[in-house]
Amino acid sequence: MNTQSQSPQASRPDRSEPRPSGSGQASTPAAPADVRPFGRACVVLLLALVTVVLPGCVRRTLTITTEPPQALIYLNDQEVGRTKLTTHFLWYGDYDVVIRKEGYQTLHTSLKLDPPWYQLIPVDFFTEVLWPGEIVDARAAHFVLEPWEPPTHEELIERGEQARRDALQIGTQFGAEKPE
Repeated sequence: MNTQSQSPQASRPDRSEPRPSGSGQASTPAAPADVRPFGRACVVLLLALVTVVLPGCVRRTLTITTEPPQALIYLNDQEVGRTKLTTHFLWYGDYDVVIRKEGYQTLHTSLKLDPPWYQLIPVDFFTEVLWPGEIVDARAAHFVLEPWEPPTHEELIERGEQARRDALQIGTQFGAEKPE
């Protein structure tokens, strides 16, 4: 009786040789076991390369200029800097703009930024995620400030009298007596 132990390797057929088949068809050889990790590494490397190279990006910038320059700019109650100013924005729509400069009247206005065609649903998915490059959407706005002129003595008196009339009218609406 032969008691030689066979290793598990010897009991398995060699995968590089064709396996016999009962149907009479020749079978194709299986890939060697050491090729599979290399294939997985290639797939992982390819996916990593695709995620680094392919994702698109849309860079949105807004450049604001004023006459006179160096005016202080607020967008949606956030100070963003002095003109000439280039800032990034995240969404399209209405922005509240306040512009201040000493010696000039403060300008309160709004600025509407409409999306371009490539930022409309569903096209935006392709430009934001799948487009293999960067798209730059650069917008510009220019504002002119009016010089501040101090009110005349007569205008100040008129404003004061109007404020007094308004206060008396509000007081009489709540039952207060009108003073003489």
